[in-house]
Amino acid sequence: MFKRDPYKSYPTETESRMIIRFQDCDPLQHLNNAKYFDYYFNAREDQVAKLYDFNPGQLFREFGTSWVVYQHQIAYIRPALVSEWVRIVSRVIHFTEDTTVTEYYMTDDAGRQLKNVLWVTSKYISVRTGKRVSHHPAVMELLEATCEPNIKFDELVFNDRIRDIKSKLQL
Repeated sequence: MFKRDPYKSYPTETESRMIIRFQDCDPLQHLNNAKYFDYYFNAREDQVAKLYDFNPGQLFREFGTSWVVYQHQIAYIRPALVSEWVRIVSRVIHFTEDTTVTEYYMTDDAGRQLKNVLWVTSKYISVRTGKRVSHHPAVMELLEATCEPNIKFDELVFNDRIRDIKSKLQL
């Protein structure tokens, strides 16, 4: 489980490099729309375990809690193609006592061409009751240490965020 080291700075952004698999593509050789979620969630799970020594399965075992997806907001900008290497970036951009918003985006391997953007809103629940509960203090420490500090979520508009990400990729 995550233990915050007060002398350490934690990265707020994770990045993975992946190849688009043939079996995940449609007849046009584009990554199937539903498969973006698998690529994003797998990349995030691997990176969070590596960077923060945190595994969501620990929540279930140690605290009897978990996150459940409440809402997705997704934009398909350019197709990811079969056998193409891509980069997947993710970060927590907002959290409250029982909610997180994680932003994901995919680019070409060079990190210059935006392919997709996803926001996932998740609720923290008791697995015993299925009802929302407040984040455990250890989880709050993780969120405080790893949430992107330079994003004012309450002022964000999804389509404006897409333009912002695109402009940063062009630099």
